[in-house]
Amino acid sequence: MSTEHRIDDLLRPLAPQVVGVLTRRYGDFDAAEDAVQEALADAAAQWPEQGVPGNPRGWLIQVAARRMADLVRAEQARRRREDRAAGLEPADRWAAPAADADDAAGRDDTLTLLFLCCHPSLSRASAVALTLRSVGGLTTGEIARAFLVPEATMGQRISRAKQRIRSSGVPFGMPEEKDRAARLAAVLHVLYLIFNEGYATSDGAELRRVELSAEAIRLTRAVHATLPEDSEVAGLLALMLLTNARGAARAGPSGELIPLADQDRSRWDAAAIAEGVALVTAALPRGPVGPYQVQAAIAAVHDEAPTARETDWPQILALYGVLEQVSPSPVVSLNRAVAVAMVHGPAAGLEIVDELTGRGELKDHYRVHVVRGHLLERAGEPEAARQEYLRAAARTASLPERHYLTLRASALGARRDP
Repeated sequence: MSTEHRIDDLLRPLAPQVVGVLTRRYGDFDAAEDAVQEALADAAAQWPEQGVPGNPRGWLIQVAARRMADLVRAEQARRRREDRAAGLEPADRWAAPAADADDAAGRDDTLTLLFLCCHPSLSRASAVALTLRSVGGLTTGEIARAFLVPEATMGQRISRAKQRIRSSGVPFGMPEEKDRAARLAAVLHVLYLIFNEGYATSDGAELRRVELSAEAIRLTRAVHATLPEDSEVAGLLALMLLTNARGAARAGPSGELIPLADQDRSRWDAAAIAEGVALVTAALPRGPVGPYQVQAAIAAVHDEAPTARETDWPQILALYGVLEQVSPSPVVSLNRAVAVAMVHGPAAGLEIVDELTGRGELKDHYRVHVVRGHLLERAGEPEAARQEYLRAAARTASLPERHYLTLRASALGARRDP
């Protein structure tokens, strides 16, 4: 591993800790977050040449505190706020610790910062962007590239999110007990969205954005370390590990999509599968059972099958039945249709898909056409399947998926017209 990668791996978990320290000390999340971003940039530029300091956290706090002081002085309103606060606090409270000294306020604020970035007043898109920047330590440019938007657009999105948090008057701290469960659910959902966008990119030419899925796993590990007894946190971490374990086998030599049934399972990450299975096995008996645990259990059944043919589809079907009870949604029903088809035949699965579309759910979503194409192909109706694959290809924004679906349609057409 290169020096740059080692330093990057060190900076990522330190970023939210330093933001937390400065936000608690100065009471200004917006300025603290900007100052820490500048300190991270300084570290990335200096440490490879000068070496990592003995107390990297203290170094970042000291540099970010100086940057924050510059930001505060640059705006008169913030300067007055600093002066008022300084009059109420001892002078040494406002001094940054020496770079080689242990920080007295040494607690890890990662979870608190996650709660703040996933505030209910924010849209999911804003929460995702702010989480990646403030907690993940990614730059605005990196986040913009990951989501295929101009850097200026992403910068405005992050700025508006911070302004909304500031205007809400929410103090920096853990939410009250009565709000904690709902706020934790929002945090987990944001991490789930980040992981999904990394593992199965919804737009553009890339099949995966490894940095996003890796960041989601890292942040979920941090939440799990803080809340080790929460079964849904464990379930989400297990789901990510079990799904990501297949990542290397999802793409062929040219980056083409390889579906689950055709993947080389020797390329799956056995260590990640073992960790994920252990997590969900321990979480399920603790309860209460939530959607992430059930999805992780489904992923575990897939991952533990030696071959696609040996997959325990009756167990997967039973688990989808549970998932429909605890977290009903059209997407869950669509996935259950595939399991039904594998157990009871394609006609039974198609009946469920027709019920969904008849109710107007997922109407014209490309995934509906993918599933219909797959089930029609299994039912021995190649022309109807070909048409569905073409409809799906026309509706997906992912170029690798479009390429795969177009090839499937072409193969069925060649079978029809030798």
